[in-house]
Amino acid sequence: MKSNPETSFSPPLPQEHAQPVLRVATYNIHKGVQGLGPARRLEIHNLALAVDTLDADIVCLQEVRRLNRREARYFTHWPDLPQADFLAPEGYEAVYATNAVTRQGEHGNALLSRWPVIAHNHIDISDHRFEQRGILHVQLLVHARPMHVIVVHFGLIPASRRRQTEQLRRYIAREIPPNQQLVVAGDFNEWGAATHRILSTDALRCAAHKALTYPSRLPIAQLDRIYARGLQPVSLMAPRGKIWSRMSDHLPLIAEFKL
Repeated sequence: MKSNPETSFSPPLPQEHAQPVLRVATYNIHKGVQGLGPARRLEIHNLALAVDTLDADIVCLQEVRRLNRREARYFTHWPDLPQADFLAPEGYEAVYATNAVTRQGEHGNALLSRWPVIAHNHIDISDHRFEQRGILHVQLLVHARPMHVIVVHFGLIPASRRRQTEQLRRYIAREIPPNQQLVVAGDFNEWGAATHRILSTDALRCAAHKALTYPSRLPIAQLDRIYARGLQPVSLMAPRGKIWSRMSDHLPLIAEFKL
Protein backbone atom coordinates (compact mmCIF):
# COMPACT_ATOMS: atom_id res chain seq x y z
CA MET A 1 0.00 0.00 0.00
CA LYS A 2 1.29 3.45 -0.88
CA SER A 3 1.80 6.21 1.64
CA ASN A 4 -0.79 8.90 2.31
CA PRO A 5 -1.01 11.62 -0.36
CA GLU A 6 0.84 14.89 0.17
CA THR A 7 -1.41 17.58 1.56
CA SER A 8 -1.33 21.34 1.68
CA PHE A 9 -4.43 22.43 3.52
CA SER A 10 -5.43 25.83 4.83
CA PRO A 11 -4.20 26.88 8.29
CA PRO A 12 -6.45 26.63 11.37
CA LEU A 13 -9.20 29.20 11.50
CA PRO A 14 -8.43 32.34 13.53
CA GLN A 15 -10.18 32.72 16.87
CA GLU A 16 -12.95 34.95 15.51
CA HIS A 17 -13.96 32.08 13.22
CA ALA A 18 -14.00 29.49 16.00
CA GLN A 19 -17.55 28.27 15.40
CA PRO A 20 -18.96 25.20 13.64
CA VAL A 21 -17.49 24.88 10.15
CA LEU A 22 -18.71 22.74 7.27
CA ARG A 23 -15.93 21.35 5.09
CA VAL A 24 -16.99 20.45 1.55
CA ALA A 25 -14.84 18.85 -1.15
CA THR A 26 -15.49 18.15 -4.82
CA TYR A 27 -13.32 15.80 -6.86
CA ASN A 28 -13.50 14.38 -10.38
CA ILE A 29 -11.73 11.03 -9.90
CA HIS A 30 -11.45 10.08 -13.60
CA LYS A 31 -13.10 6.70 -12.95
CA GLY A 32 -10.25 5.59 -10.67
CA VAL A 33 -7.88 4.88 -13.56
CA GLN A 34 -5.12 7.00 -15.12
CA GLY A 35 -3.19 6.54 -18.35
CA LEU A 36 -4.13 4.95 -21.67
CA GLY A 37 -3.96 1.46 -23.14
CA PRO A 38 -1.51 -0.98 -21.56
CA ALA A 39 0.11 1.92 -19.66
CA ARG A 40 -3.04 2.67 -17.67
CA ARG A 41 -2.82 2.21 -13.93
CA LEU A 42 -5.33 1.69 -11.15
CA GLU A 43 -5.50 4.66 -8.75
CA ILE A 44 -8.68 3.87 -6.83
CA HIS A 45 -6.78 2.64 -3.75
CA ASN A 46 -4.73 5.84 -3.59
CA LEU A 47 -7.92 7.82 -4.12
CA ALA A 48 -9.47 6.12 -1.08
CA LEU A 49 -6.52 7.34 1.00
CA ALA A 50 -6.84 10.79 -0.57
CA VAL A 51 -10.56 11.12 0.19
CA ASP A 52 -9.92 10.15 3.80
CA THR A 53 -7.10 12.71 4.00
CA LEU A 54 -9.38 15.52 2.78
CA ASP A 55 -11.27 15.22 6.10
CA ALA A 56 -14.36 16.79 4.52
CA ASP A 57 -17.83 16.52 6.00
CA ILE A 58 -19.26 16.24 2.48
CA VAL A 59 -17.41 14.88 -0.55
CA CYS A 60 -18.92 15.40 -4.02
CA LEU A 61 -17.48 13.05 -6.64
CA GLN A 62 -17.74 12.88 -10.41
CA GLU A 63 -16.79 10.13 -12.91
CA VAL A 64 -17.42 7.43 -10.32
CA ARG A 65 -17.80 3.88 -11.61
CA ARG A 66 -20.50 1.62 -10.30
CA LEU A 67 -19.01 -1.19 -12.36
CA ASN A 68 -16.80 -1.79 -15.37
CA ARG A 69 -16.42 -5.35 -16.54
CA ARG A 70 -13.38 -4.73 -18.78
CA GLU A 71 -11.35 -2.97 -16.08
CA ALA A 72 -12.37 -5.56 -13.48
CA ARG A 73 -10.86 -8.25 -15.71
CA TYR A 74 -7.74 -6.20 -16.51
CA PHE A 75 -6.75 -5.09 -12.98
CA THR A 76 -5.97 -7.76 -10.41
CA HIS A 77 -6.92 -5.54 -7.46
CA TRP A 78 -10.10 -4.02 -8.88
CA PRO A 79 -12.38 -3.45 -5.84
CA ASP A 80 -15.36 -5.75 -5.34
CA LEU A 81 -17.43 -2.78 -4.12
CA PRO A 82 -18.81 -0.01 -6.34
CA GLN A 83 -16.36 2.90 -6.25
CA ALA A 84 -18.57 5.21 -4.16
CA ASP A 85 -18.82 2.61 -1.38
CA PHE A 86 -15.12 1.75 -1.68
CA LEU A 87 -14.08 5.41 -1.34
CA ALA A 88 -16.35 6.21 1.61
CA PRO A 89 -14.34 6.60 4.84
CA GLU A 90 -15.56 4.73 7.90
CA GLY A 91 -18.75 6.25 9.26
CA TYR A 92 -19.75 8.01 6.02
CA GLU A 93 -22.88 7.36 4.00
CA ALA A 94 -22.44 6.95 0.24
CA VAL A 95 -25.04 7.96 -2.36
CA TYR A 96 -24.48 7.20 -6.05
CA ALA A 97 -26.47 7.88 -9.24
CA THR A 98 -25.64 6.78 -12.78
CA ASN A 99 -25.14 9.40 -15.48
CA ALA A 100 -23.74 7.23 -18.29
CA VAL A 101 -24.31 3.61 -19.31
CA THR A 102 -21.73 1.96 -21.58
CA ARG A 103 -21.16 -1.53 -23.01
CA GLN A 104 -18.80 -2.30 -20.12
CA GLY A 105 -20.70 -0.76 -17.22
CA GLU A 106 -21.83 2.59 -15.88
CA HIS A 107 -20.54 5.69 -14.10
CA GLY A 108 -21.94 8.85 -12.56
CA ASN A 109 -21.91 11.21 -9.58
CA ALA A 110 -21.63 10.32 -5.91
CA LEU A 111 -21.80 11.99 -2.53
CA LEU A 112 -20.10 10.86 0.69
CA SER A 113 -21.41 12.38 3.92
CA ARG A 114 -20.61 12.38 7.62
CA TRP A 115 -24.13 13.68 8.19
CA PRO A 116 -27.30 11.56 7.91
CA VAL A 117 -28.87 11.28 4.47
CA ILE A 118 -32.60 12.05 4.45
CA ALA A 119 -33.39 11.65 0.74
CA HIS A 120 -31.80 11.76 -2.70
CA ASN A 121 -32.80 12.24 -6.32
CA HIS A 122 -31.13 12.10 -9.74
CA ILE A 123 -31.95 14.29 -12.75
CA ASP A 124 -30.85 13.49 -16.29
CA ILE A 125 -29.58 16.70 -17.90
CA SER A 126 -28.13 15.10 -21.04
CA ASP A 127 -28.26 17.68 -23.81
CA HIS A 128 -27.39 15.48 -26.80
CA ARG A 129 -26.72 11.81 -27.49
CA PHE A 130 -22.92 12.06 -27.35
CA GLU A 131 -22.73 13.12 -23.67
CA GLN A 132 -24.70 11.54 -20.83
CA ARG A 133 -24.83 13.99 -17.91
CA GLY A 134 -26.75 14.27 -14.67
CA ILE A 135 -27.09 16.03 -11.34
CA LEU A 136 -27.40 14.28 -7.98
CA HIS A 137 -29.50 15.97 -5.30
CA VAL A 138 -29.00 14.75 -1.72
CA GLN A 139 -30.81 16.10 1.34
CA LEU A 140 -28.85 15.89 4.60
CA LEU A 141 -29.60 16.61 8.24
CA VAL A 142 -26.82 18.88 9.53
CA HIS A 143 -27.03 20.02 13.16
CA ALA A 144 -30.73 19.08 13.10
CA ARG A 145 -31.37 21.33 10.08
CA PRO A 146 -32.06 20.23 6.50
CA MET A 147 -29.29 20.96 4.01
CA HIS A 148 -29.38 20.25 0.28
CA VAL A 149 -26.31 19.27 -1.73
CA ILE A 150 -26.31 19.06 -5.52
CA VAL A 151 -23.45 17.30 -7.32
CA VAL A 152 -23.06 18.35 -10.95
CA HIS A 153 -21.08 17.28 -13.99
CA PHE A 154 -21.80 19.55 -16.94
CA GLY A 155 -21.05 18.98 -20.62
CA LEU A 156 -18.11 19.96 -22.80
CA ILE A 157 -20.04 22.15 -25.27
CA PRO A 158 -20.69 25.77 -24.15
CA ALA A 159 -24.28 25.86 -25.44
CA SER A 160 -25.01 22.60 -23.61
CA ARG A 161 -23.60 24.01 -20.37
CA ARG A 162 -25.84 27.07 -20.61
CA ARG A 163 -28.92 24.89 -21.06
CA GLN A 164 -27.81 22.57 -18.25
CA THR A 165 -27.28 25.58 -15.97
CA GLU A 166 -30.84 26.71 -16.69
CA GLN A 167 -32.11 23.19 -15.96
CA LEU A 168 -30.28 23.31 -12.64
CA ARG A 169 -31.76 26.72 -11.78
CA ARG A 170 -35.30 25.53 -12.56
CA TYR A 171 -34.80 22.41 -10.47
CA ILE A 172 -33.55 24.42 -7.48
CA ALA A 173 -36.46 26.88 -7.74
CA ARG A 174 -38.95 24.01 -7.96
CA GLU A 175 -37.58 21.52 -5.44
CA ILE A 176 -35.57 23.36 -2.76
CA PRO A 177 -37.22 25.78 -0.31
CA PRO A 178 -35.51 29.20 -0.47
CA ASN A 179 -35.00 29.30 3.31
CA GLN A 180 -33.00 26.04 3.40
CA GLN A 181 -29.23 25.80 3.06
CA LEU A 182 -27.88 24.66 -0.29
CA VAL A 183 -24.49 23.60 -1.65
CA VAL A 184 -23.87 23.09 -5.38
CA ALA A 185 -20.53 21.53 -6.26
CA GLY A 186 -18.85 19.60 -9.03
CA ASP A 187 -17.15 19.68 -12.40
CA PHE A 188 -18.73 22.51 -14.41
CA ASN A 189 -16.32 22.07 -17.35
CA GLU A 190 -16.40 25.87 -17.60
CA TRP A 191 -13.24 27.65 -18.74
CA GLY A 192 -14.89 31.06 -18.73
CA ALA A 193 -17.38 32.82 -16.48
CA ALA A 194 -20.74 32.23 -18.23
CA THR A 195 -22.01 29.57 -15.80
CA HIS A 196 -20.73 31.55 -12.83
CA ARG A 197 -22.62 34.68 -13.90
CA ILE A 198 -25.87 32.74 -14.35
CA LEU A 199 -25.71 30.95 -10.99
CA SER A 200 -24.71 34.09 -9.11
CA THR A 201 -28.12 35.59 -9.91
CA ASP A 202 -29.78 32.99 -7.65
CA ALA A 203 -28.08 34.04 -4.38
CA LEU A 204 -25.54 31.23 -4.81
CA ARG A 205 -22.16 32.45 -3.62
CA CYS A 206 -18.98 30.93 -5.03
CA ALA A 207 -16.59 29.91 -2.25
CA ALA A 208 -13.83 32.06 -3.82
CA HIS A 209 -12.76 33.54 -7.11
CA LYS A 210 -9.77 31.33 -7.97
CA ALA A 211 -8.43 27.91 -7.06
CA LEU A 212 -7.05 26.20 -10.16
CA THR A 213 -7.89 22.50 -10.50
CA TYR A 214 -7.25 21.44 -14.12
CA PRO A 215 -5.15 19.84 -15.47
CA SER A 216 -3.78 18.43 -12.25
CA ARG A 217 -0.13 18.36 -13.38
CA LEU A 218 -0.06 22.06 -14.23
CA PRO A 219 -3.43 23.62 -13.40
CA ILE A 220 -4.43 26.60 -15.51
CA ALA A 221 -8.23 26.57 -15.07
CA GLN A 222 -10.84 26.14 -12.36
CA LEU A 223 -13.28 23.69 -13.91
CA ASP A 224 -14.45 22.62 -10.46
CA ARG A 225 -16.45 24.98 -8.25
CA ILE A 226 -18.35 25.03 -4.96
CA TYR A 227 -21.34 27.35 -4.47
CA ALA A 228 -23.50 27.83 -1.40
CA ARG A 229 -26.70 29.55 -0.31
CA GLY A 230 -27.32 30.31 3.35
CA LEU A 231 -23.68 29.57 4.29
CA GLN A 232 -20.80 32.01 4.64
CA PRO A 233 -17.59 31.00 2.80
CA VAL A 234 -14.44 30.95 4.92
CA SER A 235 -11.75 29.42 2.71
CA LEU A 236 -11.09 27.61 -0.56
CA MET A 237 -8.06 25.64 -1.70
CA ALA A 238 -6.86 22.91 -4.04
CA PRO A 239 -4.04 20.69 -2.75
CA ARG A 240 -1.09 20.27 -5.09
CA GLY A 241 1.81 17.87 -5.33
CA LYS A 242 3.10 14.96 -7.34
CA ILE A 243 0.84 12.38 -5.75
CA TRP A 244 -2.29 14.50 -6.38
CA SER A 245 -1.41 15.00 -10.04
CA ARG A 246 -0.90 11.25 -10.39
CA MET A 247 -4.34 10.17 -9.17
CA SER A 248 -6.64 12.10 -11.52
CA ASP A 249 -6.60 14.72 -14.25
CA HIS A 250 -8.39 17.05 -11.79
CA LEU A 251 -7.25 18.29 -8.38
CA PRO A 252 -9.74 18.15 -5.53
CA LEU A 253 -11.28 21.43 -4.38
CA ILE A 254 -12.02 22.02 -0.67
CA ALA A 255 -14.17 24.82 0.77
CA GLU A 256 -15.03 25.70 4.34
CA PHE A 257 -18.24 27.48 5.38
CA LYS A 258 -19.44 28.90 8.67
CA LEU A 259 -22.50 27.10 10.04
